[in-house]
Amino acid sequence: MRTRTTRTTVRSFAVVASVSFLLTGCSGADTASSDSSGSAQPASESAAPAVRGDEDLIIWAEPDRVEYIQQVADAFAEENGISVGVQGIVNTRQDFITANSASNGPDVLAGAHDWIGQLVQNGAVDPLQLSPDDLEAYSETAVDASTYRDQLYALPYMVESVALYCNTEYAPDTYSSIEDVIAASQSAVDDGTIDVPLVLQQGQLGDAYHMQPLFTSAGGYIFGRDAEGNYDPTDLGLNTPDSIAAAEKIATLGEDETNTIRRSISSDNYLSLFTEGRAGCMVSGPWALPDVREALGEDYSIQPVPGFEGMQPAEPFMGSQGFMVASNGENKAFAEEFVTNGINSEEAMQTLFEASNQPPAMESVREGVTDEDVLMFATAADEGAPMPAIPAMAEVFAPLGQAWSAIIGGADPAETMNQTQETIANAIASQ
Repeated sequence: MRTRTTRTTVRSFAVVASVSFLLTGCSGADTASSDSSGSAQPASESAAPAVRGDEDLIIWAEPDRVEYIQQVADAFAEENGISVGVQGIVNTRQDFITANSASNGPDVLAGAHDWIGQLVQNGAVDPLQLSPDDLEAYSETAVDASTYRDQLYALPYMVESVALYCNTEYAPDTYSSIEDVIAASQSAVDDGTIDVPLVLQQGQLGDAYHMQPLFTSAGGYIFGRDAEGNYDPTDLGLNTPDSIAAAEKIATLGEDETNTIRRSISSDNYLSLFTEGRAGCMVSGPWALPDVREALGEDYSIQPVPGFEGMQPAEPFMGSQGFMVASNGENKAFAEEFVTNGINSEEAMQTLFEASNQPPAMESVREGVTDEDVLMFATAADEGAPMPAIPAMAEVFAPLGQAWSAIIGGADPAETMNQTQETIANAIASQ
């Protein structure tokens, strides 16, 4: 259902009505995708199918990204004497797969790197032909995230990850362990000044995205990697001894122990707990930064999420947003030119950064960033691991989130992780 159309060379903005069933509260409207709020959600069902616009080059993107993508699209349109339409599609990934298979989709898709496995599985996107010199211009982690089965499928333009925000009134320092983070404002909790030392959103359904830094620090893993460094769907590690030990470590922060991680803290209230001064620190992403700045002024700090004392560094999920070429696009020549040349430049990437204020993937653009908070999130992303883009990851978020909810609520960690491993393995096998 197109609700509004504007034109420069020719602009279009289509919003498709959607019903979204939230799993864990993150950054997009697609299955197991990280988005501008930081967790994973299942696919929505559109009320009406998305329809390609009439312009020479059509780009589909999530609605909240249209405004800044439109700026580089307009520049490309003017340079090439063509019309370019940027359409905002709520259920971006699934609507794209459906429309592309019917040859009624866009020429270019702007989306999260962790969509790539499913898109390739459906034959929906083409690999990009970029030289090693081109790729050296971008963050190594962003290129890794955008590569699937040794082929690049997306040109990255921004990266994201969670980091640790602290209210400097209660937690004024930089911390080397999550135990130190909790201890910093525990006295303020004890005297009733604040409610909780650390906000880590989980909710009744759990949230595997936000738990990942602590899970990896304690030695746990979801999927291993093969000899080439690719995520291996046959190496599901949730019930390995190390992962069970990690779950047991996380349980020590649960409701029956220190009551630090609570199911009452969800995607609905996590941010207000911190911005209203009722929490010492918070794990969240760059999407929370405008609210934090407005509420706390300069009384906050940001650093990468620290791990458990004496254990491995925390390794949060890293996400990358990029541009992909549709396999059945009507104007593939324009699409390939737009992705490999039109936006593959410092000027275009600078425009995208200035319009979005999100951590840039291009190194030269990042070197010119003066906002220390943005740079800190770029560092956090570089220290993270790309969210697995393999199709099997779609089966992980709901069961693993439910496992974390159960464990922080007092369930036996070993039994819960064994059951979760079996549930996810069976789901993967039936794909």
